[in-house]
Amino acid sequence: MDDAGFIIGSYAITFAAIAIFAWTTIRRGRKLAQQVPPEEQYWT
Repeated sequence: MDDAGFIIGSYAITFAAIAIFAWTTIRRGRKLAQQVPPEEQYWT
């Protein structure tokens, strides 16, 4: 149990990095989607 803090900290940093990456990717995608003309928006 001596390494429990290191393991938990590593998991926390990993999950935080993944969450930040996902958030920025979604934010960037939404920003780019606004630049597409309405007639080319196949997802709506």
